[in-house]
Amino acid sequence: MTGHHPQTRAVHPPVIAPDGSRPLTVPIYQGHLFTFDAADDLAAAFAGPDQAFFYARMGNPTVRSLERAVTEMEGGAGALATASGMGAINAVLMGLLRSGDHVIAQTALYGGTYALLQNLAERWGVEVTFVPGDDPAEVHGALRPTTRLLYLETIANPTTHVTDLPAFTEAVRGTDVLTVVDNTFAPLLCKPLDHGVDVVVHSATKYFSGHGDIIGGVAVFADPSVHHRVWKHALELGPTADAFAAWLTVRGLATMPMRVARQSESALDLARRLAAHPSVARVHYPDLPDHPQHEVARRLLPDGAGGVLAFELAGGREAGRVFSETVELISLGPSLGNVASLVMHPASTSHRQMDAATLAAAGIGEGTVRLSVGLEHPDDLWADIEQALRKAT
Repeated sequence: MTGHHPQTRAVHPPVIAPDGSRPLTVPIYQGHLFTFDAADDLAAAFAGPDQAFFYARMGNPTVRSLERAVTEMEGGAGALATASGMGAINAVLMGLLRSGDHVIAQTALYGGTYALLQNLAERWGVEVTFVPGDDPAEVHGALRPTTRLLYLETIANPTTHVTDLPAFTEAVRGTDVLTVVDNTFAPLLCKPLDHGVDVVVHSATKYFSGHGDIIGGVAVFADPSVHHRVWKHALELGPTADAFAAWLTVRGLATMPMRVARQSESALDLARRLAAHPSVARVHYPDLPDHPQHEVARRLLPDGAGGVLAFELAGGREAGRVFSETVELISLGPSLGNVASLVMHPASTSHRQMDAATLAAAGIGEGTVRLSVGLEHPDDLWADIEQALRKAT
């Protein structure tokens, strides 16, 4: 920059690239723009998700580090990181569906996913058939010539229903139907792509980050062509992952194996204690022998069933509300997968519009409480749960 005025030098500081060494951790590439020496090189960058970086909405080095890390973790061919879990779900569904297509989805779904499917049905004419998710024959009976997607969750929220992924993917084998699975509740514990799934989505907000400091999502693809198809749509949809959030997520991935293992152990310990408590009518946790899908869980989740459980209080809706408001160590909040434990009463919060019959149809009781177990000592968590149970009785 010699010979230029100070104002020009201020606009063009030297860009230092590592020479002779490399960073141990992933750097934050906060800039949104990359420049080229040749017009043809810039044009080639538009070709796909693994080309040169040119504009952060299409790709960023920090974001790509996250995408490649999760691709390897899930055993996929490529990934798309987004600004939220719903961003990933929207990119996948809107990128793969068009008017007149048919979707088969399990009944127990995350509320945002259910709302999106309803929206696609109303605005795009996408037809949706909901099935309980207990028997692959349900899928055989729902298949149509226009069926394009089968949408499942490894562990459903908040009922902890476990889907037999190998059996359900087998039900659509030999068809043009793509299987999409939300694996947010079971990162590392289950690899859906190993069971014939085509696309896996995660809310990175939860276990990936683990510290309650980012919003993010990731979709992982078994087939590069499907990845490219969704990536092209995402360019226009714009659910772009932020570089700083991606960096925090990459940092969180390093401790996720230890966190998930500890949270699974503590969740099972608390589930057993709750099952023996007189104020608790039922506990929903896949590692308990009386769970309806316990045998499926043992096959799909041999290393643990995650850190989320649900339990039904004998006192019904009012007991659930009182319990959720009187815990002291555990916080009342809507997320999960955090280092700190969180509790929520669906009937008075996320599912407050539903009456008793509608809640029952969704597998949720009026006294159901969802608990996301953190990294606190389980004895301290149990002491807090016990005192809240006494007040809720």
